Amino acid sequence: MDTVSILIVDDDDAIRFLMNEFVEMVGYKAFMASSGEEALEVLKENVVDVVLTDIMMPGIDGLELTGKIKKIYDVEVIVMTGYSGDYSYENAVDKGASDFVFKPVRFEELLLRIKRVLKERRLRKELQKLAITDGLTKLYNSRHFYHQSEMEIERCKRHKHPLSLLIMDIDFFKSYNDTYGHLAGDKVLSRIGWIIRSCLRKSDSAYRYGGEEFIALLPETGIDDAIPVARRIREAVEHEAFYPEHDEEVHITISIGVTEFGMREKLKSFIKRSDDALFCAKQNGRNRINCIMPQIDIDQSDSE
Repeated sequence: MDTVSILIVDDDDAIRFLMNEFVEMVGYKAFMASSGEEALEVLKENVVDVVLTDIMMPGIDGLELTGKIKKIYDVEVIVMTGYSGDYSYENAVDKGASDFVFKPVRFEELLLRIKRVLKERRLRKELQKLAITDGLTKLYNSRHFYHQSEMEIERCKRHKHPLSLLIMDIDFFKSYNDTYGHLAGDKVLSRIGWIIRSCLRKSDSAYRYGGEEFIALLPETGIDDAIPVARRIREAVEHEAFYPEHDEEVHITISIGVTEFGMREKLKSFIKRSDDALFCAKQNGRNRINCIMPQIDIDQSDSE
C-alpha cells in the first residue's frame, strides 16, 4: 500500500514543526509550507493526498489556497483556524474543503479526521472506478471510451501527435456461446480482456466496447506503430488455449480494424473508419488485421 502524504501549511513555525512530527510519528509522509504560495510550489513537485492548512496566513490565506488547490489537484483539504467566530464549516466546504477543525487541535481528533477523510477518498475512488469499468473484463467501459477519446483527440490536435485506434471483435463468438454456454463465453471475454491489456503500454487504454467487441486507444502512435500492437494481440489470442469442456482444447481468434486519426475529423468518423477496417478483416476471412488511413486505404491484412 502506498504511503499517505500530508502537506502541513501554517505560518507559525512551532505549530508547523509540531504537526509535522506528529504526522510522521503516526506513519504518514509529511511536507511543510509556511505560506499558501509555498504550498502551491510543493504541490507542483510532489504527490500529496491531504493538505492541512491554517486559514489566517499572509498572502494567500487558507480558504483562498483551498479553492486554488481544488481547481487543479485531486487532493483533500482540512482547514484549521483559531478564530471560531470568524469562519465556519460552510465557508470551508464552499471552497472545497473536506473538513474543518478549530485550534488548538487535539492530535487524537485530528488523526481521526484524517483517517475519515482518507477513507471517504478511497471509497469515492472505488465508486468512480466501478462507474467506468466493465465488471467482467476489468477493462474500461464504452461510456468511458467516449469521454477518454474526446480528451485524447483534443490532446492530439493540440500537440500535433498521432493517435491510433484498434477495434477488435472475437471471431464466431456466438457459435462458441451456443456450443459451450455463456459461462464459458464469459471466461473467454475475461481472458481476452487480460491479453489485450497485457499487450499495451501504460499510456494506452483498452475498453470493452460491447458484447465481444473491444477497443484500444494508442496515443502518440501512428498507424505504422499501431500495426505491430494489433499483431501482438491477434497472435496472443490465437495461441491462447481454452478448455470449456473437460480436456477439450479450443482456440479463439480475433479480427482487428486499425486506423489513425485525421486532424480535421470528428470522433464519429474516426470510429467508423476503424469499424470499416474491422468489417473488411471479417469479410476477408477473419483472424486478420485490416488498416484504413484517413482518405487513403492501406491493405495490411495479416493472417500469418
